[in-house]
Amino acid sequence: MTTVDTHCPYCALQCAMTLTTDGESVTVSGRDFPTNRGGLCRKGWTAAQLLRHPDRLTTPLLRGADGRHRPISWQQAYELIVEQVSRVQAEHGKDAVAVFGGGGLTNEKAYLLGKFARVALGTSMIDYNGRFCMASAAAAANRAFGIDRGLPFPVEDLDRANTIMFLGSNVADTMPPLVQHLAGARQAGGLIVVDPRVSATAMLTAGGSGVHLQPVPGTDLELLLGLTHVVLTEQLFDRDYVASRVSGLADVGRSVADLWPERVQSITGVPAEQVRQMARRLAWARDNGGCYLITGRGVEQHVNGTDTATAAINLALLLGLPGRPDSGYGTLTGQGNGQGGREHGQKSDQLPGYRKITDPRARAHIAAVWGVEPDQLPGPGLPAVQLLERLGEPDGVRMLLVHGSNLLVSAPDAAALTKRLHALDFLVVSDFVMSETAHHADLVLPVLQWAEEDGTMTNLEGRVIRRRSALPAPGGARSELKILRELAERLRAPSAFPSRPEDVFDELRRASEGGIADYSGIDYDLLDGDQPVHWPYATTGTPRLFANRFSTPDGRAIMVAVRPGQQADPPATGKQLTLITGRLLEHYQSGAQTRRVDELAAAAPDARLELHPVTAAELGIGDGDEVLVSSPRGRVRCRAGLTTGIRQDTVFLPFHFPGAQSANLLTAAVTDPVSGMPEFKTSRVTVTRTADA
Repeated sequence: MTTVDTHCPYCALQCAMTLTTDGESVTVSGRDFPTNRGGLCRKGWTAAQLLRHPDRLTTPLLRGADGRHRPISWQQAYELIVEQVSRVQAEHGKDAVAVFGGGGLTNEKAYLLGKFARVALGTSMIDYNGRFCMASAAAAANRAFGIDRGLPFPVEDLDRANTIMFLGSNVADTMPPLVQHLAGARQAGGLIVVDPRVSATAMLTAGGSGVHLQPVPGTDLELLLGLTHVVLTEQLFDRDYVASRVSGLADVGRSVADLWPERVQSITGVPAEQVRQMARRLAWARDNGGCYLITGRGVEQHVNGTDTATAAINLALLLGLPGRPDSGYGTLTGQGNGQGGREHGQKSDQLPGYRKITDPRARAHIAAVWGVEPDQLPGPGLPAVQLLERLGEPDGVRMLLVHGSNLLVSAPDAAALTKRLHALDFLVVSDFVMSETAHHADLVLPVLQWAEEDGTMTNLEGRVIRRRSALPAPGGARSELKILRELAERLRAPSAFPSRPEDVFDELRRASEGGIADYSGIDYDLLDGDQPVHWPYATTGTPRLFANRFSTPDGRAIMVAVRPGQQADPPATGKQLTLITGRLLEHYQSGAQTRRVDELAAAAPDARLELHPVTAAELGIGDGDEVLVSSPRGRVRCRAGLTTGIRQDTVFLPFHFPGAQSANLLTAAVTDPVSGMPEFKTSRVTVTRTADA
């Protein structure tokens, strides 16, 4: 028996765990670490069950004319990919081949995937599923602070806060070990949760522990602007902080002048007096124990997601929170490596180190590390939704390589995407199980799981950590690093492609040097030590950002005035309802992993549409009835679950399930103009009992 210290394969909290194995069976135990303090959620405790699951892929699979996948050798797989790449690019150009990555890939794989796209394929068409997660928060942070690190402070700092406001985040279900860090705020009656649902996190405010604000879905921006209005008109802002550290006060003041609390109440449904009380509480807490504003996907996954995140940042800056030792603003990264995955080259407009691909100095630096000329690097490509819309088009993308993403469950307007995938000349999916997307692939490549590979991850605090191999991979599964090296060599790429994780990380260090996300002072030996390692790390780490200056040219944060805009779908009328989507405690992302764990699948076996009993009675729907949920994009069949924990004008559907239960059959592929984030959170739907449909 051997034990290996590593981290959970799921969310960005990256809870520490120890794996005990005899080479075949594996057990998990929690390990003391600042984010989880020995605790794990249900997903973490059961994570090892997938490592030897019967659904595990162990050989490349080629789809035949009859639609069935049959085993082929790795040599055949490599030759077929190279043949298809060469043919497609000869006929349609370099950008006819695209790459789609994922926020769960290690830093090493994310880095090498970006290099592979730009050097081996010569394509600009690369993006990743982080566009469905962190894009709006990242865009807002970059334009306000000049840097994007989800939490610019350690999670442990929350322990001492008097007041914490969560906007659009249900951490009690999505990151359960984080709840222990909210004990101080709850004891002080200062946990404020903004959510249309009475979520598990909202329930933590009961008994005097805080306040739950339940706005109309899609009105978070107006609520934040209303809070800002009160802070300004009642002179609650930190005048000295704003004068010395912030730009843009006058513009923001003008932009919120007409959003007084009574008007905000008419839009959001949140009582005007409650808006005033919350603004006063935030200002009071700043001077009496500390205050944090934290956003999540619920306020960011909208066509105005960047503006909503910006409004939260503006409020935090007016209050003087960022950079204080006991206060701050942050956003909760979702995927396991959602932070590192967006730093080192998977995004269509970025190069390693969080450099802009359009910056001549950045291009020169990366080209030197890769041993190519700057003009050999392609320019910016398209963000995820726009890239996916070009699949199968005559002058668009004809071949797609997917790594670490289950597009047919996670992307919006899933029915239209299915048609576009079928219109491709060739689809390659790398995965360790036959995901819903892999079922449609021409070629499926079996890759390693988290406990079978070394590498690094970057958690929601910007803390770089080690992922360690605990057991050998089964059968013919291979590391994506080796796959990319083999393909790059066959494509005669003008640069070397290392495949040993430590060698890839060493190259990543050099590529990131001097960039916003500077990892140059980090190596595996440092990560194997006992000291925390937060980027930027050139010679020392930075657990807390903004203490003295922001990462803008003049060191001042920039408040950007934002205004309410039109929603993606027209307002609900008649018997229409507003659909919101989200996560369940038992499942993760597209569910390809967690739906295969017996304990988790038994606890939440299918999608349930949450709706209020009053709404259900008006529609003639009973608890457990099969219902049809319809939008202009498609229809979902699922069971109804009645609960008083949701607004009467709103329904909720989890997005972890495939096929006829896929929530993203209903969502629209319209995007935020700044971040490229799809509108996942508010769709207008009708709900009918199936027997009446």
